[in-house]
Amino acid sequence: QVHLVESGGGLVQPGGSLRLSCAASGFTFSSYGMSWYRQAPGKEREWVAYITHGGRNTNYAESVKGRFAISRDNAKKTLYLQMNSLKPDDTAVYYCQYSGYWGQGTQVTVSS
Repeated sequence: QVHLVESGGGLVQPGGSLRLSCAASGFTFSSYGMSWYRQAPGKEREWVAYITHGGRNTNYAESVKGRFAISRDNAKKTLYLQMNSLKPDDTAVYYCQYSGYWGQGTQVTVSS
């Protein structure tokens, strides 16, 4: 049974940083690319970043490029999202995703 459990969200001031984690189980984590998505209040869920199974290649939405970094530790079966220079527009519930499976999400609020 696939489980994805996000953590690391919270309240941060504009310009601050957070690191999200996604603990994966129930599948061969090291064999699959993984993504982060987010959903802001009243908006559709949007893709944020993707990383290949080995971690060598990454892609980012234009809105986060240069500020966010996706990474993974296949030995720990964990996906990460380092978020720097956070803006109020980054406020959303952040989800990790694999092949149609979603975690429960972690809330990120950027506010002074």
